[in-house]
Amino acid sequence: MSQTSLDDDELFGEAANEMRSDVEASLAEARAALPDGDAVWDVEADNTLGVLNALKTALDVGDAEDHLRDAKKWYTMGERADAFENADDLAEEIGTVADLIEDVEDAREQVGDLTSTIPQLRSTLEEFEDAPNTEADADAEEAEA
Repeated sequence: MSQTSLDDDELFGEAANEMRSDVEASLAEARAALPDGDAVWDVEADNTLGVLNALKTALDVGDAEDHLRDAKKWYTMGERADAFENADDLAEEIGTVADLIEDVEDAREQVGDLTSTIPQLRSTLEEFEDAPNTEADADAEEAEA
């Protein structure tokens, strides 16, 4: 059957199916681009800062945002054209992936904050340990006398 013999409804149905397939493919690519759970859980390093840096790297969402954007774009186009018979599953999946990306990015930001805080905290604690404690020193001298 040639394309010229297809009526508009058949063409529209075919385009709607392709649009749905594009949304589903983009969502699958977004899921695949997210970090693996084991990569986030199992990090190796010699110290706390190394662990935090490895974790921050593991929490990179990669191209997941771009793929989610593509899914949203095709979904929005299909919804506005009323091309989908039932798109509730697509909307739910888009929301789930968007929430997960946001959670991973929030965790990455928190780890980034710790990465910048921990070295300063270590320095402050070391300075505190090395500083003379005048009250405790005075008490120790009195006890010795």
